[in-house]
Amino acid sequence: MRLIRTPALALCLALTFAGCGTDDGDTPATPADAGASTADGAGASDGGGRADSGASTDAGEALGNLAEVASAAGNFKTLLAAAKAAGLDTTLAGGGPFTVFAPTDAAFAKLPAGTVDDLLKPENKAQLTAILTLHVIAGKVESKDVKTGKVKTLADIEVDVVVADGKVTVNGATVTAVDVPASNGVIH
Repeated sequence: MRLIRTPALALCLALTFAGCGTDDGDTPATPADAGASTADGAGASDGGGRADSGASTDAGEALGNLAEVASAAGNFKTLLAAAKAAGLDTTLAGGGPFTVFAPTDAAFAKLPAGTVDDLLKPENKAQLTAILTLHVIAGKVESKDVKTGKVKTLADIEVDVVVADGKVTVNGATVTAVDVPASNGVIH
């Protein structure tokens, strides 16, 4: 396991996880089945905190990919700009399946002034990629499959997923919206 060595990176990771999901006032969700397990062993919770992704699951209508669904949701503009700067936008559009713990624009806004602009610079691409891939796990993990444990992210770093008191947290940040479906994964 790699250690995070810079205070700026650690701060950025902590704050961006704090905004996973939507910032529309949804109450934290309750686990549907905390005892269920998946190969990845993580997820978020279900209990009414579902976000409107702009994608439809109605029969006959295809879901968009993760990038399209995030764009349609309207509150992931900074995440999508960061993914593009890191060269991960094509992965979100065509790879997968992935589970994305997506920080909202509101979460990015909580970072110290200039942090996002600095991370978007070409010379910081490696650091930005490390931060973004920390928010993604391989496979599609829906809220019904959540359980407490350590989960390896695409950054090859483990994060702590905890199901307790009707809430799910990832590295201490509460997941506020769950199961936003996409053709190549799910957003929490």
